[in-house]
Amino acid sequence: MAADLDRTLAALADPTRRAIVERLRKKPQRPSEVAEALSMSRPAMSRHLRVLRRAGLIAQETLEDDARARLIQLRTEPLARLRAWVEDVEAMWGDQLESFKAHAERVHRSRR
Repeated sequence: MAADLDRTLAALADPTRRAIVERLRKKPQRPSEVAEALSMSRPAMSRHLRVLRRAGLIAQETLEDDARARLIQLRTEPLARLRAWVEDVEAMWGDQLESFKAHAERVHRSRR
């Protein structure tokens, strides 16, 4: 799981790839549509899509009416794993802060 999380975070570290993910949140699109919307060359788009695909963040399918055309769509599983990890970290800090608060209140009461 750590390797999957590392790939997801590395892929999302790039602002261009985050912009691609944002576009795909709305609906699946052709790579050329995304490239045009982001004013990006097709080779550059291809490199970014490769990173996102390797991280499992996107899936690609061939359209039935045109075997050369592809449609890319966002995959939610890696994002769900990322969300779960963030929630675990957040819960740990919440527990730590709650323990510190209890300790500080005990110390404060004992000094009175």
